[in-house]
Amino acid sequence: FFIWITEIPDFMSNTLTTMTPCYFCAHRVLPASLLSSSHFRVMLKHYQHFLIFQFAVDEINKNPHLLPNITLGYQLFNNFHNNKLAVENSLIWLSGRGPTIPNYSCDRQPKSVAVIGGMSSSLSMSMATILKLYKVPQINYGPFDLLLTDKAQYPYVYQMGSREATLHLAVIQLMLHFDWTWIGLILSDNTRGEYFFNQLKEEMVRNGLCVAFKESVPTIFDTENIEAIKFFFRIIVSSSNVIFIYGDAECFQEFSIEMIDFVLYGKMLVTTSSWDFSVGSNYEIINHYHGTIIFSPSKIEVPGFTDFLRSLNPSVNPEDIFLKTFWELVFSCKLSEGSPVEMIHSLCQEHLSLAHLPRVDLDKHIIEQSSYVYKAVYLVAQALHQMLHTTEKETIELGANPVVSWKVAFLFHPWPVKSVSDESCGDGSRMTAEKYDILNFKSFPDRIEALVKVGEVIPHYQGLSINEANIDWPEDFSQTPSSKCSLSCGPGFKKTIREGQPICCFDCTPCPEGEISNQTDAEQCLQCSEYQYPSKEKDRCLDKTVTFLAYEEPLGMTLACLALCFSLLTTLILTVFVKHRDTPIVKANNRSLSYTLLISLSLCFLCSLLFIGRPNTATCLLRQTAFAVVFTVAIASILAKTITVVLAFKATNPGSKLKRCLGSTASYSLILICTLIQMCLCGIWLGTYPPFLEVDVHSEPGFIVIQCNEGSIISFYCVLVYLGFLALGSFTMAFLARNLPDTFNEAKFMTFSMLVFCSVWISFLLTYQSTKGKAMVAMEVFSILASSAGILICIFAPKCYVILLRSDRNTLHILKIKANTSERRTKSSASLSPPKTKLETIN
Repeated sequence: FFIWITEIPDFMSNTLTTMTPCYFCAHRVLPASLLSSSHFRVMLKHYQHFLIFQFAVDEINKNPHLLPNITLGYQLFNNFHNNKLAVENSLIWLSGRGPTIPNYSCDRQPKSVAVIGGMSSSLSMSMATILKLYKVPQINYGPFDLLLTDKAQYPYVYQMGSREATLHLAVIQLMLHFDWTWIGLILSDNTRGEYFFNQLKEEMVRNGLCVAFKESVPTIFDTENIEAIKFFFRIIVSSSNVIFIYGDAECFQEFSIEMIDFVLYGKMLVTTSSWDFSVGSNYEIINHYHGTIIFSPSKIEVPGFTDFLRSLNPSVNPEDIFLKTFWELVFSCKLSEGSPVEMIHSLCQEHLSLAHLPRVDLDKHIIEQSSYVYKAVYLVAQALHQMLHTTEKETIELGANPVVSWKVAFLFHPWPVKSVSDESCGDGSRMTAEKYDILNFKSFPDRIEALVKVGEVIPHYQGLSINEANIDWPEDFSQTPSSKCSLSCGPGFKKTIREGQPICCFDCTPCPEGEISNQTDAEQCLQCSEYQYPSKEKDRCLDKTVTFLAYEEPLGMTLACLALCFSLLTTLILTVFVKHRDTPIVKANNRSLSYTLLISLSLCFLCSLLFIGRPNTATCLLRQTAFAVVFTVAIASILAKTITVVLAFKATNPGSKLKRCLGSTASYSLILICTLIQMCLCGIWLGTYPPFLEVDVHSEPGFIVIQCNEGSIISFYCVLVYLGFLALGSFTMAFLARNLPDTFNEAKFMTFSMLVFCSVWISFLLTYQSTKGKAMVAMEVFSILASSAGILICIFAPKCYVILLRSDRNTLHILKIKANTSERRTKSSASLSPPKTKLETIN
């Protein structure tokens, strides 16, 4: 049985030409300079395909349990990566060594039963056009192509290459790991490249990645190279620093050659093992690929292959015609004087082995396509074994000739061949757990190259492991490359997508008030809870501090001290008035109402202390009602005093009935009525919607204000309006009495006091709605203190001045002289009684 393999190195074609007849192999003599060119790398890789093929055949022939009593052989043909030659070779193989005649074979030796070959899908398609007519199984060890899965067109083609159904997921995981969001794509211009692009783009959109550009590589550039210049210019000027390249060696052959003239400086290349970028590149150009990341299906371990390689030697294997030529090329020496290799004069030393080659990786892990060759040989062998075993049973049952039965089986029975891809993926509807190695291409001095495994990824299970410390990045990058359309938005900012551009291109906008972002490239800012507030950088939420107008803080301490000082001052004034209660100035200003007013003012100062300190339910209920009632008493006392002054002058007329209204009973009755009305308003307020304790988390940023809510704002304003009504009445009465005789008239002072009172509370009402938190409480306390102090100073300061500093003026004689002077000025002696009578009447 014979197996046929294609795509062998050039030196093997020459060997075939010189050693055996070959109608399709051009004779070329390889120069010794091959070692310093890109052909050396290609030669090594292709020759390894043959070595692993040879090793698999020898291994099967030595296996007593697989194809017993049968020896496998093989024929070698070279297609030179040319589709026409692939078709021609297929006809030559079918026709034998004679003339190429379809449907006719001149060769008496039996043909090979299967074909292993086709490093690319185009070669496999070309070969299949001839081989399928004869139902010859064809095993392709090149990259997987969906077109070859069409069993109607290619019924006998089987693919060993990885289906790469999850390669796009592996690429996405790598991009996400390094935070590469702005990616350039260079794809082969065929169905395979377009299919992969559609899969990759869909997954990129799902993960927030963007395509910076997409370029399809033409098979052939124009002769003037203008198309290549435009092609590479678009790539070079792109802002993307990471470029993913997807395609096979055949599609990218022209691209690899053009890369010699157009080096992609400042670009991080990521590709797959399907693209052999060493093709067409010399050692100077290959250095530019240093740092390239490569995805490769996990390589298999072939037991015994390393020992097989180390045992190869032309002296030990004199029958191996290919090994001799390969040996002379790689070691630059001659095994004999008749060697066809030019420019080599020294003879080879006996101790040499393939293990001494510094640029050849002879490890137990073989390269990707070589592993597919190894699997293909075993696949065919197992299919043969299964077919022969089945045929043998049928032959024994029928009693036929075994040799004839085998020949009939090969011609008419369907082959039980199934590719690895078919076994793994079936009809392609189920995604397998593919595994990819992440390799890093490294180029060292002395023309040493290496593919170092730095990680692996299993896309189906979202498993990515990578050792960044082992990665050598391109020389243009001093650290891990970054590829983004826009710089990342730090904490405290959110992304705002630019209109008409991909989602990866955005501006950074600060978070609005009350919101934060605690991560990089936040899509939206987060709202802090009610009990937290954003930091100054808006990158985290901080707990708010509980606050209120406390005695310990400067403002609270100042207001409390003022309240106590003014209350003490009021008490001192009351003491002075009580001590000098029999003096004319105290008696002339209605001392009982003065006592009431002073006591109420002292209480007004003290009630402001209810607004300072940590609020509670009791203080919330008392602060406004106590303030309202006490202030009502004070304003009602002033109103009673102004009415008494006016009536005192009117009641002196003969026969006036107003004298009965000048007693203390009428004054206190007025105060009591006014106070009862205010108490009723407060009672309604407390009975319907009373003030309550609340927590204010919005008025002061960064603080939780514990305060009293007024409950019913209408009731609160009714209380203030009623106070304003009393103050307005007092102001009106005092204003009307401003021109009465100076000796007995304090109406001017009460007018000023009411003017101060009204001004303070009007200002308070205007700013009440726009002020929140502690400031509102402090403003109300200040209004209470200011209005109370205004009344105290305006009314009682002049009297205290006379009592304490000008006691000589606080006599009845002086009062009479002033009274007579006032009478002459007003020329109304007939309407006024003697001073003594008026004094006695007021008292």
